[in-house]
Amino acid sequence: MLSALLVTAVAVLSVASSAAGASALTPGKLRGVVENSGVCETTSGVYQASGYGDISTDGSVWFWFFEARNNPDTAPLTVWLQGEGGTSSMVGLLTENGPCRLNDDQKTVSLNMYSFNQVSNVLYIDQPIGVGFSYGSRNTSDTQTAASDVWQFLQIFFADSRFAKYQKNDFGLWSEHYGGSLVSTFATYLLDQNDAIDAGTIPGVKINVKNIGIGGPYMDPLLQLPYYLDYAVGNPYTQLVSASAILKQDRLWYATDNSGIQLKVQNCYANDTNNRLICWDAGLAADENFIAPLSGSYSPLHVNSNASDLSTTTYLTNPAIASKIGATSSTYTENNIDVAYNFKSTGSWIRNSRPLLEGLINKNILVGMWSGDADFVGNYMMTEALASDLNTNATFDFYFTQWSPYKVGGQTVGQFKQLPPFSYVRFTGAGHNLGNFGTETLGRGEAALAFFNQTIHGQTIA
Repeated sequence: MLSALLVTAVAVLSVASSAAGASALTPGKLRGVVENSGVCETTSGVYQASGYGDISTDGSVWFWFFEARNNPDTAPLTVWLQGEGGTSSMVGLLTENGPCRLNDDQKTVSLNMYSFNQVSNVLYIDQPIGVGFSYGSRNTSDTQTAASDVWQFLQIFFADSRFAKYQKNDFGLWSEHYGGSLVSTFATYLLDQNDAIDAGTIPGVKINVKNIGIGGPYMDPLLQLPYYLDYAVGNPYTQLVSASAILKQDRLWYATDNSGIQLKVQNCYANDTNNRLICWDAGLAADENFIAPLSGSYSPLHVNSNASDLSTTTYLTNPAIASKIGATSSTYTENNIDVAYNFKSTGSWIRNSRPLLEGLINKNILVGMWSGDADFVGNYMMTEALASDLNTNATFDFYFTQWSPYKVGGQTVGQFKQLPPFSYVRFTGAGHNLGNFGTETLGRGEAALAFFNQTIHGQTIA
């Protein structure tokens, strides 16, 4: 959640200090690319590269690319974007689905056998500018501008001789929570740019968008927000707060005065293109006054565990590591509170992006959606409310479709519904970070990899 970023920000990277310590930008090109650094991916013969793509004179995007461990020439290309506005995608790389996993000491890593690059080429991008190792004075504060920046980067990436061969491969965008808005906006923008290229109105390389993946999507706040109340009292593990606290938040949602959260969100929906302050107020009130108190003393990311989340900061601010991967400065921002503030100030966090997702499904883009039943932030109740309400021919019968057991390695790890091109899995025992989910017989990330593999290849979920 964006408010969490304000609390948990590890290091704030100022634009001035970042840009001052970096090499001069070369707009329209990749710069400082290091190939086969030996960091993170240590599987013999598997190519990796990291560096910068300068999208303008005021913005340089950091990327880390990993070739698929199997059949890289034909394997899909997947872009991972961290879901929360202002959070580095290196979090996903090092703690969720990358070729290596951060150890508990937060200083070293171990090879991840269940990395997404087991079956796909994977590209991790730090965006917007100011997040992670990306830097510059460019000030991005809404998803549409962020989509344009990522398209510019991808044009540069595919124009480079080292990566041009992946232009023909199936392309996907995967993320979590608020990332549902990101990947839906980005995928829609990329498809619109493809149409413009076909029409001859812009030059460029078409991007072969085929799939998106979203964990615990938060895309239609007016529909989904009340389910935080339901989850707090009715999740499979424990009641998160007292009955009186639930009643207090219920009254806050339905209040008819200026404090009412539902009214604030309704006003945002009605005025989102006219007055961004209305949406800013709605988002701030929903996040800090309504959602945050409902998790009580439990971790909002995994209510069934006392484990603390690992930070990538110590590892990536190690000058030896930064130097090996081509980062021009060892200063790294896992959570940039300035970027988070920018997105929140424009109301992006509280706007309805569901129509974009519906449009993608209607265009037959493969959509994989999941929730862990121990995740409060992107809880399965709000996810399934969204899935049941999607206005597409494919998802019309989602509510009435029977659940089927989802098995990995012969073990039931959840239940699913599939109405092609849409698939959804509710994972039993998983928290927000599906890449950390494992069982006594399944490795951490094994179930996540199975679902990812089935989705990007358009397979039957089974």
